[in-house]
Amino acid sequence: MSFTQDQVQKFRADFPILSREVRGKPLIYLDNAATTQKPLAVIDSQARVYKELNANVHRGVHFLSQESTDAYEKSRRKIARHLGVADEAEIIFTRGTTEAINLVSRTWGLANVQAGDRVVVSRMEHHSNFVPWQALAREKGAEFVIWEIEPDFTLSLERLEDILKKGRVKLLAFTGMSNVLGTINPVPEISALAKKHGAQVLVDAAQAMAHLPISLKDWPNVDFVAFSAHKMCGPTGIGVLWAKRKTLEAMPPYQFGGDMILQVGDEVTTWNELPWKFEAGTPNYGDSIAFGTALDYLAEVGMERIHAYETELVHLARQKLLEIDQVKILAPESLALHSGAVSFTTGLVHPHDLATFLDAEGIAIRAGHHCAQPLMRKLNVIATNRASFAFYNTRAEVERFAEVVRAAMEYFG
Repeated sequence: MSFTQDQVQKFRADFPILSREVRGKPLIYLDNAATTQKPLAVIDSQARVYKELNANVHRGVHFLSQESTDAYEKSRRKIARHLGVADEAEIIFTRGTTEAINLVSRTWGLANVQAGDRVVVSRMEHHSNFVPWQALAREKGAEFVIWEIEPDFTLSLERLEDILKKGRVKLLAFTGMSNVLGTINPVPEISALAKKHGAQVLVDAAQAMAHLPISLKDWPNVDFVAFSAHKMCGPTGIGVLWAKRKTLEAMPPYQFGGDMILQVGDEVTTWNELPWKFEAGTPNYGDSIAFGTALDYLAEVGMERIHAYETELVHLARQKLLEIDQVKILAPESLALHSGAVSFTTGLVHPHDLATFLDAEGIAIRAGHHCAQPLMRKLNVIATNRASFAFYNTRAEVERFAEVVRAAMEYFG
């Protein structure tokens, strides 16, 4: 079940920025893959931390510190519940998806990847799930392997199996949902195949968590999951790494200092238990607490209904764009494999020129390589335009967006 437009209008009332005008026109915000807007509940939650309970967590016996610590750890429990994770100590707060992936690369990766091993990433990865593994492979003398995409903008299990059969694949890293193509990858099937061949699996879930109802109980063969709050109506600068307890306990610390330390000796220092072992320094407790509020908000809206509605918007955008001459959509044909974002080229207008034309009408989309230059090379384009959607976007906004794209084509043509 999706949302009616009346329900969407009620959601919009929770997001103050959506009532803004840009260049004298009502704002149409279609850059949600970059970051989502924040509801008042999240804004107020963050403000409340600094107004009412600001104190460093875990370190004080006084009232404010205890209250702040309780709120911080309550947010961790909310995240665990959202993911269907029983052990909240498996939830590690990071600055975002990028830091979470780098944490795995610099700890598990350095300790486990050896010369002659193979590290595999897909062609559709964001730089944050490409470059850390490329750098690790070079540093350790391992082979860096790119799992190519198919002409239909999907990933082939048969192609992956060919890679895995060659042996010595220590890690497979791939996105649950492409930030460029909107392709939804079959995480359970991919991870099961990787496990069959002895590889560890990391999923960049930054986009998937924002658009899909996900329970890690359905991903039993995944070893690491990374995602960010700001893609989920939460604050910037906070994210999560999840891994199984036994994996985290075997990994060395990522950074040193603060609450990740148990005991400092003159020659030897010991580390705190999970999850604090990986949370050095003063935590970003204000944003962590507000992230918990964002998850409360999304739970109330309903992730299943969010996915259904956003897929409807993607379908509408595709229909409208394909009615315009020379527009080419870069996405799987099947809506079952596509949601969240629509990337396209025109063959006539440079993506930056088109985005500027749209901006003059108050419409915010993204133009560029979307932090996916290896994918752009494979697609043989220097950049694309990308419209990305959230549950607070309306059908009228999508129709207006397509109308202005058509006007731009006529203007430049």
